Amino acid sequence: MAPALSTIQSNSWDIKKFVVDEGHGVKGLSDIGIQTLPKQYIQPPQELITISTILTEESIPVIDMSNSNGQMVADMICNAAEKWGFFQIINHGIPIQVFENVKNATHRFYGLPAEEKKKYSKEESSTNNVRYGTSFSPQAEKALEWKDWLSLFYVSDEEAATCWPSICRDEALEYMNKSEHVIKKLLEILMKRLNVTSIDETKESLLMGSTRINLNYYPKCPNPDLTIGVGRHSDVSTLTILLQDAIGGLYVRKLDTDFWIHVPPIDGSLVINVGDALQILSNGRYKSIEHRVIANGNNNRVSVPIFVNPKPSDVIGPLPEVLQTGEKPIYKQLLYSEYVKHFFKKPHDGKETVDFATVQ
Repeated sequence: MAPALSTIQSNSWDIKKFVVDEGHGVKGLSDIGIQTLPKQYIQPPQELITISTILTEESIPVIDMSNSNGQMVADMICNAAEKWGFFQIINHGIPIQVFENVKNATHRFYGLPAEEKKKYSKEESSTNNVRYGTSFSPQAEKALEWKDWLSLFYVSDEEAATCWPSICRDEALEYMNKSEHVIKKLLEILMKRLNVTSIDETKESLLMGSTRINLNYYPKCPNPDLTIGVGRHSDVSTLTILLQDAIGGLYVRKLDTDFWIHVPPIDGSLVINVGDALQILSNGRYKSIEHRVIANGNNNRVSVPIFVNPKPSDVIGPLPEVLQTGEKPIYKQLLYSEYVKHFFKKPHDGKETVDFATVQ
């Protein structure tokens, strides 16, 4: 049962227990109607985005995929991956209704009572492949992030039918399945510039051997200027395929600067970004870029990323095709599961995880 506002405003209330341990998440705080941000969510000034660091005149590329076999489209995709690490795609062939279905399913899941959502928490979930949580790494963070999430690791349709929450399972699977042809096309294009002419079974495992889909929820926040939805980080994926709703709030760092660029929602578009694994495989040619999400004071926001990854058992390092011209490897060979473990054991910290993979 939710506490009264008078209890919340007293210093005796254990917010972390309510949010994390009892499974209410930040949605629970928002639903109660708190008027002031709890101190546990107040971020240090250096982690907050300010107007002076936002570039309003620039935007990441928007690429029309109507002619996805054309050289012009291929060049735009590869150039965007090299110079921005982020781009949006339109006319990709995925029905808009698929997007609406999974966004609605995300709202339905977060509309469940806390005790229902908590069944999928680390403590109660029947499988490691399904996780419900809040913030990023609450045990390691000094300041919490204003976000709840459901993470679904895909093994098979059969496993999903048994373990994924039924209230959002079919819609999440549909979105994943309908996105597969787009993911394969993007990887095929990106690999060609790296002298990889065909994606065999080994390469396919390395590029897209495992998939995870997250249903993210950012409830409206009483003091959005004091906290963040997601802190500065780059993804550990090969590629991330992001569906965002109409609210907005995603910011991308401009390469080699301290400036941030908003990624405006475009109806029917998908946001694509290079992950650390692809930066490592390409020996730094393609860039995984820091990004973050701000909190919103007026609206609840949802986003649904698909993380396309190597298999946990794969060893990642610069591809032989990239090094065949004599280029020196920037990154060492390392087990992908070790890389991911390093990422998740600490708070969001920009690009520190990529540094962990760099040849010293």
